[in-house]
Amino acid sequence: MVFGSFVVSPLGSLSPQQALVLANVYLDNAWNIKDTDIALVLCHDTEVSLSRAKKAAKHFENQIVIGDIADAYASLGKLLEERGHGGGAQASYRKATKLGWTQDRHAMFSPPTHTARSLDVSESTSHSPQTKRHDIVTIPAHIFVKNIRPPAVEFKPPEAYGRLSNTQQLVYCLSLLQASHSTDNILEPVAHRWLQATLMDTEEQERLNTMATEVIRVFKRDELKDAKTVTEVVRLSPVLNKDAFHGLLSEFYSGIDHSGLLNFHQLEGLAQLIQGADPGHLSADDLVKILDLLSKRLRDTHQQSTHHLRQLTIAVSYVLDAMADAKVTGLDRETLHEPLSAYLKELKGRSDAYLVYQAAYAYQALLCIPDNETAWQAAMRRTGKVVQGVAGLASAVKGLDLIKFIEGLEDIQKGIGGASMVVRVIKTAYDGVSTLASSGQSFMESLKEGLSFDRKRDWYSALRGADVMIRDGELATFRKLVCEAPCRLDPAFQWGVCQRLGEIAANPSWDVLTRRSAVEFLGEIYQNDTAWGQQASIKQWIINILMQLASSSGMSLEFADALLLELKAVEDDKKKALYRECLKQGPTSYPLKLTPSETGSQSLLDRVQNRPDVEGNLRMMKKQRTKEQGSAVYIPPQAKASFQAADDARFPLMEKVKEFLNSEQKVFLLLGDSGAGKSTFSRELEFELWQMYKTKTGRIPLHINLPAIDKPEHDLIAKQLRRDEFTEPQIRELKHHRKFILICDGYDESQQAHNLYMSNRLNESGEWDAQMLISCRSEYLGLDYRDRFQPAERNRISESSLLQEAVIAPFSLDQVQSYIHQYVSIYQPMWQTKDYKQALELIPSLGELVKNPFLMTLSLDVLPRMVDPGQHLSATRITRVGLYDHFVEQWLERGKKRLGEKELSPQARDEFEKLSDEGFILNGIEYLKTLAVAIYKEQSGHPIVEYSTLVDEGSWKAEFFSRKDKQLLREACPLTRNGNQHRFIHRSLLEYGLARAVFDPQDRKNRTAPNPRLGRRGSVSSILSMESQDIPYQEDSVSSQAPDPNSPLVWRSIVDDHSLIQFLEERVLQEPAFKDQLLSYIECSKTDKKWRKAAANAITILVRAGVQFIETDLRGIQIPGADISYGVFDSVQLQNANLRKVNLRGVWMRQTDLSGAQMTGAQFGELPFLTEVDNVLTCSYSPDGKSFVIGLENGDIITYATSNWEKTRTWKAHPRGVLCVEFSPKGDWIASSGNEPEVRLWNPETEVGERTFNAHARFVSCVAFSPQGDQLAFGGADPIFGLWDVATGDCRQTFAGHTETIMCVVFSPNGNQIASCSEDCTIRLWSVETGACGQVLLGHDNHVWSVAYSPQGDQIASASEDTTIRLWDVETGICHHVIADHSDIVGDIVYSPNGDQIASGSKDGTLRLWDPETGACRYTLTGHVDAISCVSYSPKGDQILTSSLDSTARLWDVSAGASHFVSLGHSAEISGVKCSPSEDLIVSGSTDRTIRLWDAGSGKCRQTLTGHGCGIFTVAYSPQGDTIASGDELDSVQVWDLETGALLHVFNGHSDSVNCVTYSPQGDVVASASHDRTVILWDLQSGESSGILEGHTDTVLSVTYSPDGSRIATAGMDMTIRIWDVESKDCVQVLEGHTFWVRDVVYSPLGDQLASAGYDNTVRLWNLDIAECRLTLNGHNDRVSCVAFSPQGDVLASGSWDKTVRLWDVASGESRAEIQNFQDILKCISWGGTLDAGCLITGCGNGSLLKWEIIKEGDQYRACLNWSATNGALCVIGANVQGVRGLTSSNKQLLNQRGAVGEPEHLLRETSKKVVTMASVVSKLKTSDRAT
Repeated sequence: MVFGSFVVSPLGSLSPQQALVLANVYLDNAWNIKDTDIALVLCHDTEVSLSRAKKAAKHFENQIVIGDIADAYASLGKLLEERGHGGGAQASYRKATKLGWTQDRHAMFSPPTHTARSLDVSESTSHSPQTKRHDIVTIPAHIFVKNIRPPAVEFKPPEAYGRLSNTQQLVYCLSLLQASHSTDNILEPVAHRWLQATLMDTEEQERLNTMATEVIRVFKRDELKDAKTVTEVVRLSPVLNKDAFHGLLSEFYSGIDHSGLLNFHQLEGLAQLIQGADPGHLSADDLVKILDLLSKRLRDTHQQSTHHLRQLTIAVSYVLDAMADAKVTGLDRETLHEPLSAYLKELKGRSDAYLVYQAAYAYQALLCIPDNETAWQAAMRRTGKVVQGVAGLASAVKGLDLIKFIEGLEDIQKGIGGASMVVRVIKTAYDGVSTLASSGQSFMESLKEGLSFDRKRDWYSALRGADVMIRDGELATFRKLVCEAPCRLDPAFQWGVCQRLGEIAANPSWDVLTRRSAVEFLGEIYQNDTAWGQQASIKQWIINILMQLASSSGMSLEFADALLLELKAVEDDKKKALYRECLKQGPTSYPLKLTPSETGSQSLLDRVQNRPDVEGNLRMMKKQRTKEQGSAVYIPPQAKASFQAADDARFPLMEKVKEFLNSEQKVFLLLGDSGAGKSTFSRELEFELWQMYKTKTGRIPLHINLPAIDKPEHDLIAKQLRRDEFTEPQIRELKHHRKFILICDGYDESQQAHNLYMSNRLNESGEWDAQMLISCRSEYLGLDYRDRFQPAERNRISESSLLQEAVIAPFSLDQVQSYIHQYVSIYQPMWQTKDYKQALELIPSLGELVKNPFLMTLSLDVLPRMVDPGQHLSATRITRVGLYDHFVEQWLERGKKRLGEKELSPQARDEFEKLSDEGFILNGIEYLKTLAVAIYKEQSGHPIVEYSTLVDEGSWKAEFFSRKDKQLLREACPLTRNGNQHRFIHRSLLEYGLARAVFDPQDRKNRTAPNPRLGRRGSVSSILSMESQDIPYQEDSVSSQAPDPNSPLVWRSIVDDHSLIQFLEERVLQEPAFKDQLLSYIECSKTDKKWRKAAANAITILVRAGVQFIETDLRGIQIPGADISYGVFDSVQLQNANLRKVNLRGVWMRQTDLSGAQMTGAQFGELPFLTEVDNVLTCSYSPDGKSFVIGLENGDIITYATSNWEKTRTWKAHPRGVLCVEFSPKGDWIASSGNEPEVRLWNPETEVGERTFNAHARFVSCVAFSPQGDQLAFGGADPIFGLWDVATGDCRQTFAGHTETIMCVVFSPNGNQIASCSEDCTIRLWSVETGACGQVLLGHDNHVWSVAYSPQGDQIASASEDTTIRLWDVETGICHHVIADHSDIVGDIVYSPNGDQIASGSKDGTLRLWDPETGACRYTLTGHVDAISCVSYSPKGDQILTSSLDSTARLWDVSAGASHFVSLGHSAEISGVKCSPSEDLIVSGSTDRTIRLWDAGSGKCRQTLTGHGCGIFTVAYSPQGDTIASGDELDSVQVWDLETGALLHVFNGHSDSVNCVTYSPQGDVVASASHDRTVILWDLQSGESSGILEGHTDTVLSVTYSPDGSRIATAGMDMTIRIWDVESKDCVQVLEGHTFWVRDVVYSPLGDQLASAGYDNTVRLWNLDIAECRLTLNGHNDRVSCVAFSPQGDVLASGSWDKTVRLWDVASGESRAEIQNFQDILKCISWGGTLDAGCLITGCGNGSLLKWEIIKEGDQYRACLNWSATNGALCVIGANVQGVRGLTSSNKQLLNQRGAVGEPEHLLRETSKKVVTMASVVSKLKTSDRAT
């Protein structure tokens, strides 16, 4: 046995051998049991145990055990086969075979016998026939399966001369020293080293012994001597020398003898002292003297309470037990034996059942004392002293020989006390015992019938043996004793057994399985009358024990509750009556013997070591913190690994945090939106940790409200402890000797930028030992936030594995329902649960709001107030700011009511009446607003105000917290106070207060709000200047009021305060007056720079609210620092505007005039790309990040400097194309490969190749340096790849196993492994040292192009031609995630340097960033117009380099600040768009596999439909507008219900992609055109095909119905248009004329014409009467992809690959308008319908959806953008940047590449101006100095 954990763990911690033994026990019972159902349950348990054994055996590489497991699996298979469970049998055989079992051994297996021989309970415990004179019963096999280690506390030896944590550790150390000769070979290494060192150090030995003596000395001087100190000092008894022991014994004796009132703590301590003593320390005289004392006290206590008698009788029993163990003989019968015997007999008449039993037990012990030693005594006698409860020392106790013990019980009446007389063996008198069948007696009477006071009984001896077994953890032996003891049916024995089982179940030191077994054993005795009899007393006793357990806390509670419910359901009428009677009486007093509590006074050892007492303060802290938790509603939150993680990737947050606390990680970062429940969770976590806290040894949970701590970046823990009134000595004690769990709440509110873990030097030598959980609002952090939280080991760089993150997920529907139920139950509001649920179902947007826990609280509180009686719920509109409005007003109303009912002073009453007359609610809101403004203005938004009357009188704080006229308002407002600290009850209320100070709707209720002039459908037209082009300037169109100069928008920038902006953006949507106010700030900034901060705030709010600026005059506006990212500024005038440091990420500025604007520091969030002369096939960053290299298809290798984008080197390297380039880890080499059998090494500093490796393959596709740079691996056309020495050029190793071309090789971070992927669809992991293939990863169903290791080396990512990415576990080879978001081949994949992100490049042209833990897509970056061939991260991870077949290399900035953009558009090309018949909705389909429904007026996405497993090529609306049809790139046609979003039909009849779908005019048929050259007509009623149109000789690209439904027109790649008769399905006309594919065809509204779009760059109009082309419309200079007639049929719109839309006059064929500067090619087009004939919808290849207003001006048309829904790509096509100032060269290049026109001003000129300006300032200062 080794010194280690002595606590039995669940199945997961069993060794392979232990798990196999358990499996065999289950298997034995399964073979032997007749009931098949039970046998199958046991088979399942066998399978679980074998699975655990197999996993553990593999981990320890135990081949012997693996062979045994294989045999067991085979035996299990045979058993299942015989029981008719063929499927399970085959599965077991397969597992056996996999582990090495062979089929030819199948016949060898027969039902096993005694497979549990390896258990502690072996066959040797079976009795010979002559010893089996009594019945033996069996109990379920899973109860007490095996002997285990008894509960014990683990200790580590202290450092030499170090402080000891507690007395148990001192006992442990002294025990090791005293038993060194017998324990040396079983010690763990740490203990062994300590022992050897201490044996050589006599001074340390003396110190430890002296410390034990000092503990006794302190105990003697302690006047209280409570249970804690008694328990502590008694633990020393096994290690004391004889003199010290006798001194302690005398102290106990004297204390009992001289105390007036009996000290039960000392009494019990005396018994425990005797039990634990060294046998040589106690003499018979000592024990006789003690018993004499106790006997007298017992008689003296005769008139005292039953409780006193019971306690004293228990103590007497302990002493008598000890005397029996110590073989004391010759008691004085007259003075001691007989009087005590007589008194114990008298107690039989008592009414207390437990007292009667304990008296009988003591009497039996007394009868044993005069006897000579017998077999049972010999078996139980201690072979040495016992150190109980200390891990590792229980092995000193010899186990019982069960056979001899039971034989001794049967012979117990023979040879008593050495007398020669033979006493008759008394048979247990069962006949006189009352049974259930005849029970009419009371509980007490039935008990007394079974207890004997007149003769020695075997049950006492059996229970003494049971105690030893339980003490030593021999539970399986105990079970066997109980089942086989001759006194098994004796009520006293059963009573004692049940008592011991109850104590095991109630003791938390035992493991869960053991405690459950104890409860189940009780149930077995209760229910199995055949085996255990029908004694009513025992049944009642069991119920009593279970009720005691159920009323306690801990694991036993649920076990006992479950069993009580089971017993209640027993159908036996007598038992039912008994059960009811027991419940009626309730549980009687039942003193469970448990581990003593460690509460009370300071420990004796602490006093010896002069350690300050901290436990008292910690108990007070625990009490206070748990009390503060209260009974608020709490729903356990779910979390995700990141915001982008899918909803199905949620996990229970509490479980994840507890996993973290049990790991080596140091910091847990908890993110979430405002109100997500971070603080609530933090308090609940603290509460649970306090419940688990163990005195002295446990980690201390410390909740820290960061905003309340001054400068938490230093001395954080000490500052909090001082707040909790700990003294400096106590703080030092905690710092050096205790561990903490820090729960730091409100990182954002404390406005931190420090790494608190690092600045507080946690876990450094001599510093605080702590793990940290820290919460923060997600919007407070940018993309590069990890450095603020990443812990680092001392003298080492940060390790990402020490930091864990989680994001609190919004409430699920189930959580919302649970919250409502709890809320109604606790608070009992006006509404019932059903009312709230109905509101959630019917009120639009409410369901989304209540996913936020704080908003949920607000909603439930104010909903009854917000919804008027009888109001139709579906007409109710609720917003976040509306909830806060009502919540604050309701809070103030309640405060007013409370104050009105309160006894106020006359002065306060007058003030209250005055406030009420003026409007108490209005005054309260004004107080809230002004306080919020003051907090932001005076302390920069820090939420906690500390106010002291002495210090702050006369300051701004006194205005709110001192003045008596404000006291009533302060009491009524939603504020909370803690000492001198004041704050709003939630941070969001502070932000709400400031937002209401910016704009308060009540301030303007009685004013007529001016209406801003809105452009088309919500856009802002030019209302700010008279130069507006299309809307006449009206003087009253701008607010007649001047902007408020005192507004917070004027003096504070709120651009980055996202929660505050959220309130204000909702106000914009609700209050036109506020929108007008914001616009006026922008207008005023044109002429006065004092408004520029307000203007920057204003335009940020407007953009965030979705306001789009279209053709607006914003000339000269000053908005430095604004955030207008992803805003729409189409055709806007921004000449000479101040746009310094404006965030322009993803902004839409098509055709915007920026000429003369100041744009220094403007951020576009993107970098320019490099255009090369040929396709760029590969790229790589240098290790220092100062350069990068690319390889071209023409064979060139080029390096660029990242500082200035200048080309530094060019090598003519591989004439047939460069396939791979790679920098070495030190940057001293570049390796390259190409379409030839060579790998070359280049020196980056020269233009000469240095070395060539011959690869012996047609081409080399991949190269990789080892982490040390000394080896090079490369592979290609040959399925074998090699490992080469860089210095010598020698081949060190070859790797064979792939069967096709190797696409990629990569080294693991530690260099011990190589991963390779191939066209054979596999990934293989190889040992670098041996060349052996360790694992083959299977899953991809097409070529695997790329593979990458995570920086930690525990995960692999792979990219494949099957369009998926897979994430694999390196150790197990299991694929954890399959990502299928790309729409084409994924060509490359790479991890970020710190491993928190994965980047992939695809043939679909997109670069996507993924979460490596969840597989969720974080960002999609678009810009390439062809396949991405390679992806490379910069060393810092802030930029990504991509190469592409569009002949460009791009640098992407992935750290340009957090993006608050939620994609409005598709992430891939829009392939179809249609307007609904009712014209309120627009449907779009995309190759991103989604269908989206858009609000036609606002452009908001209402719904997203997902179900297609691939790209969607086409969509169509039904004529009724109730369904949508869609077709995808495989072969599927799907029909959707619009109201529910449900999928109604899936038609699979085509054999290739579906290119177009359309409804018949009646809506009963859907026609689909396919790449398989057919058109299928689908009957929606029957769900079947109603006909197939065949005749095209190539792909059919388009299909459409004539208006009357009698004809169908189709067009395709065969360059024809065909007209079909619907009824006959015959082709009636073929129209020819196009010279390339016909991509689209459409009927005119009257059905007399057809329009067609051709890839020959033409649009054609066809006269159907004569089947001829009437007009050919030329104007597009690239393929025409789509056409659409206007509802009146007079205008035809066409979209083209030339990125334009043209409007044609149908009659003349003349072009009437051209819409230019689209970002990408036009893919689809649709008119708005008959009611909205002036609107056109366009869909582009980049996923942008645009709605245009078509305005007729004479015979021409003009298109004005109405709204746009984009995917966030920067658009500056046609933007005028002439003379723009301050642009960096890279930004100039970026704008030029993105289609901007004009020449910006050179930056040098601006710099020179600054220099001149600075020079003049310096000159003026010097002049001023001279003048002074």
